[in-house]
Amino acid sequence: MKSAILAAGLALGVLAQAPAQAWQQETHRRIVLDAIDYMKANPASTNYAKLAAGVTRAGYTMDQFAKALGQGAYDVDDFADTYLCGASTGNCQQAPVWGAGASIVKYTSYWHFQNHTSGADVHGNPFGGYNYAKLAVAGDVDNMAAGWLYGDYLDDGAGGLKGLFGDSSKYNSYGVTEAHYRLGGSSNAAQYADFETAPFQPIDNLGQYWWQQFLAQPTAQTLGFVLHTTDLLQPHHTWTSSAHDHGGWEQWVLDYYEKENLNNPALVTAALADYTPVPADGIDIRPLLTQGGTYSYANGGIVLSSKDQADRSRVGRQMIPHSIAMVVHVLNRAAERLAN
Repeated sequence: MKSAILAAGLALGVLAQAPAQAWQQETHRRIVLDAIDYMKANPASTNYAKLAAGVTRAGYTMDQFAKALGQGAYDVDDFADTYLCGASTGNCQQAPVWGAGASIVKYTSYWHFQNHTSGADVHGNPFGGYNYAKLAVAGDVDNMAAGWLYGDYLDDGAGGLKGLFGDSSKYNSYGVTEAHYRLGGSSNAAQYADFETAPFQPIDNLGQYWWQQFLAQPTAQTLGFVLHTTDLLQPHHTWTSSAHDHGGWEQWVLDYYEKENLNNPALVTAALADYTPVPADGIDIRPLLTQGGTYSYANGGIVLSSKDQADRSRVGRQMIPHSIAMVVHVLNRAAERLAN
């Protein structure tokens, strides 16, 4: 029973070590700011001039714009858009109720994965998102979460899925959040009736949704939301696990971001060549985002099993430059929209 003191204590003990974010929020912000700085330092090879002109026309200074973008990338981890409801009680929460005072992942983070260990999902995406039943490298945090959330369902609004003793819907996460990230794919609420088999949409769909919002009405905030997709360069998010020192690796990256010169511009220049740029009139950035995910899956898996400083340094000096480069490619395309 979920109410058992022992089960609660075990779950709290393990999940209290879970990541609060993917890349830590401050890392997300730094990546975006470094991408802007890189473009400014390399105007001949980037769309910095068009970006600056569009930003000025919108009434921003470039510094204000960069800070707004960074904040948007930071803010995605704080979205109050995903509620899971108890299998018995029907009570719906956006995070484990006992985690309010700790750095516990919010349920919105389950949209921040792209599973390269499994392939296509039931929605028609070439790579699925987080789905406990499809995890190839599930670890202690994943297992304890699935045990704690066994039978819990995604809030789909009043009159939809229910717990054994009722339903206290707080936010129609299926009808709003999942619908936004569905992007024309196939979904039904029953797929989210049990957490342990729920096929969450992948993070590239999150990025594409906010990209569409940006194209329709450009704002720094929506573009910042797009740039949260640098989570694809965090290998835990493409190998897909909340465990295996997920949080410890992210803390290391933040702690050593400057000490190890992870944002070295020369490495960013090299990383840019590993992507196919988005066409000047491109409306779908998912191919670019998936290239980032493919790179992290192919090159970063060692950090799921090793805490060795040399291993972490090597992977950090691959993943952070590729994160910055991915942002530069997105901003190069965004500049074309701002110029119109």
